[in-house]
Amino acid sequence: MPELPSVKGVARTASAGDRSAVGRVGRVRQRVGPPPTVGPLARLRDRIEQREFLRLRGRFRGRKGILAFLAVMGPGLIAGIAGNDAGGITTYSVLGARTGLTLLWIFPITIVILAVVQEMVARLGVVTGQGLSDLIRDRFGVRWTVFAMVVLLIANIANTVAEFAGASAAMEIFGIPRIVVVPIVAVAIWALVLFASYRVVERVFLSVSLVFVTYIASAVLAHPDWGAVARSFVTPSVTFSAPILLLMVAVVGTTITPYMQYYLQSAVAEKAIGEEELRLEQADAIGGAVWTNVIAVFIVIATAVTIFGHGDIESAADAARALQPVAGEFAELLFAVGLFGASVLAATIMPISTAFVICEAFGWESGVGKRFSDARAFFGIYTFVLVAGALIVLLPGLGLTGLIVGSQNLQGLLLPVVLVFLVLLVNDRAIMGRHANGRFGNVVAWTAVALVVALDAVLLVVTLLGILGIKVG
Repeated sequence: MPELPSVKGVARTASAGDRSAVGRVGRVRQRVGPPPTVGPLARLRDRIEQREFLRLRGRFRGRKGILAFLAVMGPGLIAGIAGNDAGGITTYSVLGARTGLTLLWIFPITIVILAVVQEMVARLGVVTGQGLSDLIRDRFGVRWTVFAMVVLLIANIANTVAEFAGASAAMEIFGIPRIVVVPIVAVAIWALVLFASYRVVERVFLSVSLVFVTYIASAVLAHPDWGAVARSFVTPSVTFSAPILLLMVAVVGTTITPYMQYYLQSAVAEKAIGEEELRLEQADAIGGAVWTNVIAVFIVIATAVTIFGHGDIESAADAARALQPVAGEFAELLFAVGLFGASVLAATIMPISTAFVICEAFGWESGVGKRFSDARAFFGIYTFVLVAGALIVLLPGLGLTGLIVGSQNLQGLLLPVVLVFLVLLVNDRAIMGRHANGRFGNVVAWTAVALVVALDAVLLVVTLLGILGIKVG
């Protein structure tokens, strides 16, 4: 029987092997040289490419003050900024050009409504960890989910129409017709999403669309009567005529879009914001609501001072006059670049988000990284929304400005459907527990819904009377 090695012998052999291996590594290092130094920018780039954003979020988690807010900030502010797309910019510009300062009193109301809505959406996302379409299916069943998704599909097609119209209007400043712009933009967006990474392009267009912040400077440099501005906020006045009511509905529709609410809740759920961070996310959601309305107010002021009483807005070149106080002779160029960037960015995101939300609602496979054969519904919905939006803009005889404002009217008419689902969900204690709406919250929420429904009802009645030949207002 062979003699087994002792434990000490095995240990000595292992130790010798370790020393030999270490020596070989050391000799290789001497020949190859020290490893290259990786700088902080390179590490940050690698982290972004690997989508390791949650690590950065994890570093802020559990902190206090501004660092704690930075851990959750994003979904609410982005949802608010999304309202300042081609539909928003055009609608606010037309409002200021046609009515001056007289309808500024709408915006304190839209700030409250949007803040209430986005707070409820953020609360739903934090408490349930689910998207809005998921919750509608779980709570109301498939039939109501189909109804909600059809409403979303129509609203998002209308928004996609506005984006293609915005891109066309921007290029018409340079004399390029929509029959050339729309097909090129549609094919480029479709190919970009399906065959390439659109993240870099998305960041470029997002940064370009930020030129609309210059409306703040333009409104100040136009030297409005700030006393009249202040009085307009607190002295409601309205003419019950179909054009004015249409504008008011369009303002509500472009400020509080169904798309924004679906996006916000999905973003909150995906970010895995916990209940201990609920108040911070509520602040983020309310901050986004305030920001989008602040930009809207300055757009109205700038266009009211520079255009109201000096003609109407029939084209993008007309709307660009509101930027003359800050950009001078380059106003048209600045407006065109910003409008085109905002339009293409939204036209890229809108069809994708529509496909994601609908597929999420019915449990279908989704994702731009999937093969077409594995996610036919996703790519089919994406292509349908994109093509439908492009084809509607190419219909002959449609004015681009009217098309954009009309699409926002449709948003306003469809908005109550989403709001009713939202309020019912946030009152369901089976899913919300102690975070369900209280009595005061319900009074505010249902009042907001009632205001939107009342505005839509008045518009429909006035329009019907107009068809019958009865003039109101």
